Amino acid sequence: MGAPASLLPELEDVVQNGSPARRAETLRRITNLFLDGAPGFNDDHVALFDDVIGCLIEQIEAKALAELARRMAPVSNAPAGVVRKLATSDDISVAEPVLREANLEDPDLLYIAETKSQAHLLALSTRLGISETISDVLVRRGDKQVVHSVATNQQAKLSENAFTELVKRAERDDLLAEKVGQRTDIPPRLFRQLLMQATEVVQHRLLASARPETQAEIKRVLTKVVGEVGAKAAPRNYAAALATVRALHREGKLSEVELAAYANAGKYEETIAALATLCSVPVDVVDRLITGERPDPVLILGRAAGFGWPTVKAIITARPDGATQQFLDAALENFERLTAPTAQRVVRFWQVRQGTE
Repeated sequence: MGAPASLLPELEDVVQNGSPARRAETLRRITNLFLDGAPGFNDDHVALFDDVIGCLIEQIEAKALAELARRMAPVSNAPAGVVRKLATSDDISVAEPVLREANLEDPDLLYIAETKSQAHLLALSTRLGISETISDVLVRRGDKQVVHSVATNQQAKLSENAFTELVKRAERDDLLAEKVGQRTDIPPRLFRQLLMQATEVVQHRLLASARPETQAEIKRVLTKVVGEVGAKAAPRNYAAALATVRALHREGKLSEVELAAYANAGKYEETIAALATLCSVPVDVVDRLITGERPDPVLILGRAAGFGWPTVKAIITARPDGATQQFLDAALENFERLTAPTAQRVVRFWQVRQGTE
């Protein structure tokens, strides 16, 4: 190991006085020296190269750093300090090679995942065997391309939280739904949810690409989903609920307060009956309006009746399908934009429909 030590005087001169070309050439020579002997170097040898190269790259151009990163990335015992500096570079041409395959500790990977750009996250998402901790951050912070890459990386370890977020994001992304559904480690509960919300095209693709034992499970889930959808579509009986709320109404005891209490208690039939009674809209019309995919009818009825957002929110969340926070945030924004006169005009149209199509 006398050779690297003998380079130290030259290194000092290069760092202090060398031109960009000379610094790059010196880095290349030292890198060659390391790569030639790397398989036989012990920890002390590697540490010396770490010091020498680490000193040199403090004053080096990005092009030379990118070349160094490409050469060091596949080396199992590459100098840890050098690799860390390359990985944390804001220049993705420098960081990308080492982020994809170099040896890096989880704390370093976590720092990069939490603070760096989407390009850095995309490079991280392709690593073999990334931990649940890193995957959680990638799924939370990552854009569409990053999330697709994580889902495709079969070696990535995904927590239940990560799968939950992926399934949520797959609601409006058929390709992501297909990629997530093809993972063998997805929890059964979330796989079932994914199938329920997937389009028919995605369901058929998952069925076609699945292993025989998985195909049987998919068919079982889809059969059950069809049954549940049929049951959900069956008309509800509002007779008892209407009798209760109309009795309160006659006594002057039915108001927004009672409606909100029904909704917050999860009493769906009473909620719909109270809403229909307070808004003077046929209950079967309200029933069909409320069970749609969009919250707009609830917003219109609530604004027309003068209800506050807490009551409207309670009605939305009382629906059988519930609502995500993102769904509620969008609903609140639309509710605040909706004017009472506009809402009342729509409700008057519903009031005269008499429950017909």
